[in-house]
Parts: sequence; structure tokens; C-alpha cells
Amino acid sequence: MSNANLNKEPEPPGTADAEKTEAPVEVPAPEENPFEQLQSDMERFRDLALRTQADFENYRKRAIREKEDAIKYANAGLVERLIPVIDNFEFGIQAARAEGSQAVLVGLEMVAKQFQEFLASVGVQPVEAEGQPFDPNLHEAVGHEASDTVPEGVVIRQLRKGYKLRDRLIRPANVFVSKGKA
Repeated sequence: MSNANLNKEPEPPGTADAEKTEAPVEVPAPEENPFEQLQSDMERFRDLALRTQADFENYRKRAIREKEDAIKYANAGLVERLIPVIDNFEFGIQAARAEGSQAVLVGLEMVAKQFQEFLASVGVQPVEAEGQPFDPNLHEAVGHEASDTVPEGVVIRQLRKGYKLRDRLIRPANVFVSKGKA
């Protein structure tokens, strides 16, 4: 403590309190009717129960929808890995056509048909591209070409097939898009 505080005379009682502001005294609220209090509580708990029930119903519906989606798209990983194999298989068929070996070509086309049937059975469809208007949700433009016959914004040719699993895009089609007349 400093010397100034030691030499200070004590203040008379009541003067220190006068400088301080007093806290307001809380007056008790008038007593509510117990019946009204119970009625209010009942309404509040009924509202809480209804909200909880609605939240649970929304959760249940969301869980069912997520389960259906999980089942619906369970094969997506397998399909994504299988598509490059199918691409290479189609290149093999094109090479067999170029060589003219009919026996090999017939065998490869039979296997290709089985692949396509399998993909269709699990919900995979190829994305139609050639002759269609360019759609950035389905097509990936690799380049633009001038064309006197194909209007601007329409796919001229497809380099690589695109695929969808039900309504979800697995891989976009790589395409060349017309930029109209030269």
C-alpha cells in the first residue's frame, strides 16, 4: 500500500455508499394462476413434440432416399473402371474391320454386344453426341471446326463416347463442335 492510503482518514459511514449507485430492487412478479402456468407448459411441450416428430419424419425420409441412391449408384465405381476397357475393345473391333479378318471381327462383335447388354442391364447408357446441340453437362468440347453443313453449336464428331449411369454422368463425351460457316 502507498503512504497516501495509510495517512487517509477513514470516511464517515454512509458517505462511501452514497457515491455508489444502488442496484434496482427486483419486485416479485404477481403470482400466475397455476392452471395458466400448466396450460402454458403444456402448449410449449406440445409444440416441442410436434417439431421433434416433424424432424424425425424428415430424417426418416432422407435416410430412405440416401439408401435408395446408394443402391442405385452402387456400381458406379465398377462402371468407371470398365469404360476404358470397353473403349479399347471398340478400338480392337475397328482394327479387325480394317484388316478384314471376318472370323475375328464376328467374335469381337459378339463380345461387344454382350458388353453393351450388360451395361444396359445395370443402367448405363451411352451419351448421344453427334448431330446433337452441344451440352456442357454431357459433352466436353475438345475443339471447334468450321462447317458449311452443320450449324454453329452442334456436335460435328465424337472422339470418345460418354456414359451415364441412370441420370448421373459417369464420363462426358469428347466432341468437336461446329463454329458455323468459315
